Amino acid sequence: MAASMIPSIVPVILSGGSGTRLWPLSRTSYPKQFAPMFGETSLFQETVVRLPETEFGRPVIVTHNEFRFIAVQQMMAIERAPGAVLIEPEARNTAPAVLAAALHIAATSPDALMLVCPADHAIAEPELFLDTVRIGASATLDGSIVTFGVVPTRAETGYGWLELDRRLGPDEAPRPMALRRFVEKPDAGTAGRMLRGGRHLWNSGIFLFQTATIIAAFEQHQPEMLASVRTALESARPDLGLLALDREAWSRVEDISIDFAIMERAANLKVVPLAATWSDLGSWDAVARRMESDSAGVARSGPAYAIGCTESVLRAENDDQVLVGIGLNNIAAIAMRDAVLVADLRDSQSVKQAVEILRMEDIPQATGFRRCHRPWGWYESLALGHRFQVKRIMVNPGGILSLQSHYHRAEHWVVVEGTARVTRGGETMLLSENESVYIPLGTHHRLENPGMVELHLIEVQSGPYLGEDDIVRYEDVYART
Repeated sequence: MAASMIPSIVPVILSGGSGTRLWPLSRTSYPKQFAPMFGETSLFQETVVRLPETEFGRPVIVTHNEFRFIAVQQMMAIERAPGAVLIEPEARNTAPAVLAAALHIAATSPDALMLVCPADHAIAEPELFLDTVRIGASATLDGSIVTFGVVPTRAETGYGWLELDRRLGPDEAPRPMALRRFVEKPDAGTAGRMLRGGRHLWNSGIFLFQTATIIAAFEQHQPEMLASVRTALESARPDLGLLALDREAWSRVEDISIDFAIMERAANLKVVPLAATWSDLGSWDAVARRMESDSAGVARSGPAYAIGCTESVLRAENDDQVLVGIGLNNIAAIAMRDAVLVADLRDSQSVKQAVEILRMEDIPQATGFRRCHRPWGWYESLALGHRFQVKRIMVNPGGILSLQSHYHRAEHWVVVEGTARVTRGGETMLLSENESVYIPLGTHHRLENPGMVELHLIEVQSGPYLGEDDIVRYEDVYART
């Protein structure tokens, strides 16, 4: 396919996962795809940047309702605009998400190609990845579904594999090849044999196809899902520039991956080998491989120190803490302000099980952070005691909290940076740094940031009940009333 045809490819970024295997850095309220894993930008942002607007259409983002504002804010931070943001009322795995995107794109661009990319993958050589996508694009013209198989470098048991119909040559140029079958995550012995045999690739979960091709595949293999997803899209409602899929229709959709729903049943599959350094970052072991290590194989991030350690990863995620490892071997030590994980890297896949145990015990750290993100900014609890709570609040430039009141608490706000516009009852006032205001119990109030810089303030709550559900909203620009 000529380079001039590349703009017909519309990226579809799947970003609704919870990423619990990278706990405590990744949690349900703010999963790994939105976290800065290797620098200042998130995996989600890296995925978008990897697909330049000079060659690709504006991406269609498919994400969970809880992450809709995070995704939009992170797009704005890298100065990229989405073509559309489809909001899933609840997680239903990758098959329904891909189908919803395909139906949406086909409605306006029926001849477009779709490049399906999970938002939580790391690819070290973006240009090599783009070259491989260009090669795969030509194979879609005859109605093939193209997947990209990563050339394996080890006997990995945490990935699914793809079996080719012949052995791949060591210096063979990438080109579309026949795909014999999908292989589920193997045991160590099977993975070793597949690695040595040279006929298997890692399943990247990245796909390329015409919208008409994938819709036809769902019509053949998943007709009930096609009907429900089509209804969910036709009955979707605009939500602040986003598109919220219909909740009732979406609830009837089966929770199933695109691999099980379509790929393992379709006969029109081709695979293009991808030689780039790739990882789905599904474990701390995978993260450790992407981090820079010292001569002893120790990867460190933040204020972390290693004494006599080997083949380990030490991450301190807050500048006001210190993590020290002594004599560790093959250990992941991940320290956050409110939770610490210490695990054998060989067993880091079991982190998901640990999170489930914490969830059953109603431990808040299982799913949430002390810092809670909202469409207007974030807040975090600094101190909580009998009848009082102290919070730090950040409001983005232009951010507006809802007009609200509380039944059980009064609040005192102290501005520490920026300018606040405060509505209290029937009056409106501007507060600058070191100025404060008292909000009596039951009073209608609203906080806004009219400035060009972030607004930071300290909130002191007092009352018999301080839960987040003690909020009565009267007006809200983010449609949460």
